[in-house]
Amino acid sequence: MFNTNIKKLFSDTIYLAVGCFITAFSVNYILKPNGLITSGITGLAIVLEKYLHVNYTYIYYAVTLVILLITYALLGKKEIMKIIFLSVLYPTVLLAMQNFEFKFVENDLLLASIYFSIFYGIGVGMILRKGFSFGGTDTIARLLNKKAFPSINVSYIMLVLDGCVILIAAFAFGRNIALYSIISQLITTKVCDYIMFGFGTKLYKLEIISSEYEKISRFIMLELGRGVTLFKIKGCYTNEEKIQIESVCSPNQAVMIQKFIRQNDGAAFVKVLPVVNVWGKGVRFIDISSEDNN
Repeated sequence: MFNTNIKKLFSDTIYLAVGCFITAFSVNYILKPNGLITSGITGLAIVLEKYLHVNYTYIYYAVTLVILLITYALLGKKEIMKIIFLSVLYPTVLLAMQNFEFKFVENDLLLASIYFSIFYGIGVGMILRKGFSFGGTDTIARLLNKKAFPSINVSYIMLVLDGCVILIAAFAFGRNIALYSIISQLITTKVCDYIMFGFGTKLYKLEIISSEYEKISRFIMLELGRGVTLFKIKGCYTNEEKIQIESVCSPNQAVMIQKFIRQNDGAAFVKVLPVVNVWGKGVRFIDISSEDNN
């Protein structure tokens, strides 16, 4: 058992290091040489570098440290342990790779944006697939949701934060660079989804039986913005009445729900079913009123 845990720890560390390397490669050798910008803490650090004349990696370190301290103060030790490893490893890899001069593509901003998005999406997807976080705008969004805007979904807060970074970049580097950033963001999101969940279905139905159904339901509704249906069921083996949660969500939200359940009820029973399509009101749903009735 001990040897198995050591092997898993070693393989996970190598896997995360490769993810960090690919992500840092895209930033150091594609994004920066072409004067492009991205969203998140990386993008903010690059913008601040222009005005502070300090290497953006050091700025990234500083901002991440502040986020870690705030996370520890407001959310506790359990939350900080999820991001502290990547918060140290990623900027370290960024800094180390700056010692090597290399340009993967230049003199073509559109091509550079596409290449950057592909590599960046692969690297980020690999890291998120393991359940780790960079401690960036996603963490800030969760902090704001818990302490300031509990009625606003985390995904919407993240969208506003990333939008603010791109808006700041528009003033710092021009509107064209901001437009390329938006293109990169869209491609990166798609690539990241494919790395995390493959090329299959993009919607899942979750059927969850848990004694913590109220807590899980609130998480799905308030933090993920997904609808929840509760059913009364009766187990044939135990003859006990229980509550079953049903919700349709995206693949990355399914992973977030899995992590939340794992932290709050290790005895939960969860079925994950691929969904071909959904008609209704919701993210990635098809608006039934717009369908052709002929």
